[in-house]
Order: sequence, then structure tokens, then C-alpha cells
Amino acid sequence: MSTRTLARDAGQSELAPLAAMLLAMASICLGATFAKGLFPLIGAAGTTALRLLIAAVILSILQRIWRLRLSWETALAGLVYGCALGGMNLLFYMSISRIPLGIAIAVEFLGPLTVAIASSRRRSDLAWVALAIAGLLLLLPFGGSRQGLDPWGIVCAASAGVFWGLYILAGKRAGGALGPQAAAVGMSVAAIIVTPFGIAGAGASLLQPSILAAGLVVAVLSSAIPYSLEMFALKRLPAKSFGILTSGEPAVGAMMGTFLLGETLPLVKWIGIAAIVVASLGTTLIGRERTAEPLATSAS
Repeated sequence: MSTRTLARDAGQSELAPLAAMLLAMASICLGATFAKGLFPLIGAAGTTALRLLIAAVILSILQRIWRLRLSWETALAGLVYGCALGGMNLLFYMSISRIPLGIAIAVEFLGPLTVAIASSRRRSDLAWVALAIAGLLLLLPFGGSRQGLDPWGIVCAASAGVFWGLYILAGKRAGGALGPQAAAVGMSVAAIIVTPFGIAGAGASLLQPSILAAGLVVAVLSSAIPYSLEMFALKRLPAKSFGILTSGEPAVGAMMGTFLLGETLPLVKWIGIAAIVVASLGTTLIGRERTAEPLATSAS
């Protein structure tokens, strides 16, 4: 095999996981835009329940969850993981029903960023904390201008970030206890927890064929496709590279919201999003190598 062929193959092997990560982020944000279209019909809770239910069925079939033998320890790990997953998704959808997508993702991103910083003992990380806080302050709904944000939407996004941090910590334990079937177990638990809220808000509307079809699209775009792409990328990228790439998700969400949903943002909000992205990048690049979970996942 010639040197040119080897170089071409090496380049392709490096580009493939990068492309997979970019497509995963785009798919997540595109799924969120489709989800927002369902909010007027079945509400945020109904959309969350539908997405989780369909995703749980898909993952359970693909991972053959019925073959899993649960003990008290593994069941508890799956329960905690599923509770974190369900809370994160429900609160995130509640947030984007009130505030722009990019801002919701940026605020929510503070959860995994906190986990990453908390696992470090480097004083330099304090600078990234300060930058993230500054970015958050720029996103908060201060003042009475027309550009003000819904305070409840910010609270929901921040609460989703707390659950995202718990999801990362619980996911590490669930992955060790349940192996590759952890995703199916967690998604199933999350669906069971969130579905009563969805039924209470949407009722029989969840069973309409058009709603089910739209829910399938959201589930595939938000869960099935990004999960598969990220698993492909994780096998070929170092954890640090994975973290660097996912740090751009708030910016991708903001651009998707602008172009697909018409969610125009003032300059100060873009600066706030950029500050949180840079803080995430700085934590990933300068922080020491850790065995913790990557900074972000496709869960939202």
C-alpha cells in the first residue's frame, strides 16, 4: 500500500468521528426544534413523555432488554439513572417552551461543566468558573426590555442542568452495573416516570396518529441517531476531544433556533453563550486527563 493511500485512509479515519459528532449535535438540536412544534398540541410534558416512550421501545428492542437479569444493586443503579434522565428531559423541554433553544442549552450546559470542574483540583479552573458565571449573568432576564427572558424558563433550564450533572454521575455507575443495556433501562425508567405528567397534560391526544408520527421523528432525531453517532465517535476519539466537540452544542442550538425557529437573539445573549462555550472548552483543554464521563452527552 502506498504512502499516499495510507495518508488518505488516516485522514478519513480522523474525519469520520468528527463528522459523526457534528451530525449528532445537529440531530439533537434539530430534534428539539421539531419538539417545539409539538408543544402547542400536547405541551412540553406530553412531548417529553412521547419521546421517551418511543425511544425506550426502540432501545429496548435493539439492546434486547428482556435478556437482562436484574439484582437489587443493578436495579437501583438503573432507577437513579432513569430518574436523572427523566428529570433532565422534562425540565429541558419545559425550558425551551419558554426561552430560545440556544439559551436553554447554554444554561443547562452549566450542569456538566460543574461536574467537570468539581472533579479537578487545579486553581486555574476558577477562571473558567468565573467566565461561566459571567456568561450566565448575561443570559439572565435582568431588566424590563423586550429582550427579557422568561424567568421560569431560565429556572427550568438551570434545573435541567442539575439533573444533567446527576445523569453523568449516575450514568457512570449504571454503565458499570448494567453494561451496554444501561441506556435502554434508563430510558424505560425515565418514560415510566414522565408519562403520567404527559397524560395529565395531553390525555388521549398522545394517541393520535399524526402526533405519534411526529413523536417518532423527535425520538429518532433526539435519541436514536445521536446516541448511535456518539457511540461511534467515542470509540475513535479521546475523551478530551469528545468534550471539546460537545462544548459547541450551545452555539449549534442557538444557530438552529435562529435559522429554523426565528429565535433572534441580541448581541449580549450571543456573548453570554460564547462565554459558556469558551469556559467549557477551557475546562476540557487545560484540565488534566480524568477518567470521569465526557462533558456532555446526547441525553437532552
